[in-house]
Parts: sequence; structure tokens; C-alpha cells
Amino acid sequence: MSTDLLNQLLAISELMRRDMARAFAGTPLTESRVAVLWTLRMLGASTQRDVATALGVSGKNVSLLVDALEATGYVNRATHPTDRRAVLLELTESANVMMATMEREHAELAETLVAAVAPGDVVATQRGVAAIAARLSELVEEASTAEQLP
Repeated sequence: MSTDLLNQLLAISELMRRDMARAFAGTPLTESRVAVLWTLRMLGASTQRDVATALGVSGKNVSLLVDALEATGYVNRATHPTDRRAVLLELTESANVMMATMEREHAELAETLVAAVAPGDVVATQRGVAAIAARLSELVEEASTAEQLP
């Protein structure tokens, strides 16, 4: 039974990945670049370090992503108002418009997917999925920590 659930979760993950690839086809966007855009949309203007921390990746990784996003007109680098050494990342106006559209589409998809669940099961489904996500996060963190030990 739990193997069936894991297989379904993996299938959902793959379907989401394929849908994102379809949505970004023909654009300079990738899943990683969009993650940076979502982070900036949620945090507002932020340093590369803040974005890297939020995404759990290296500053160099974020720098490469931001280079590509800046070159394609999605992100601007600006002078930090209080720290001369830091640079703020900001979404461009066109990126803000695109992200607002993505937010609406995200909400519509969420409604469509939740509508597939019987109304009386929605709360239990949300609770179960949240518990699975939290446990998987713990397992990934534990594995990452174990890999770093000598």
C-alpha cells in the first residue's frame, strides 16, 4: 500500500515537471530560473545570499541563474541602500506581470486539482500531504548531513 502511494507521488512529481517544461518551452525559463523569480516575488528585492538561502543552494548557483535572468530581462541588479558590498536583485516590471499571471494560473490549477478530491476528504488530504512533505524534508536533510560527515 505505501509503495502504491509512493508511486503515485512520484507520478505526480513527474507530471508536474513535464507540465512546467511544456509551459516554459520556447522561453528562456527553466525550473531553476523560475524558482529564483518566485523567491524574489515572495521576498521582494533581496540579496543573492538571501535568495540562495531561501532556495538552499550556493551563492554561485544563484549568481549564474541571475546572470541568465538579467540577460533576458527578468531581473535587475541594484545598489543596496545600506550595504555598499551587497547587490539587490529586483524583478523587472515585465517579470512582475508574468509572475502575477503565474500566480493566477497556480491558484486555478490548485482549485482544479483539489476539486478532484471529495469535499469531505480535502482537509485530511492536505494534512497527509503536508506530513509526507515534512517527513521527506527531514529525510533529505538527514541524508545531506550524513554525506557531509567525514
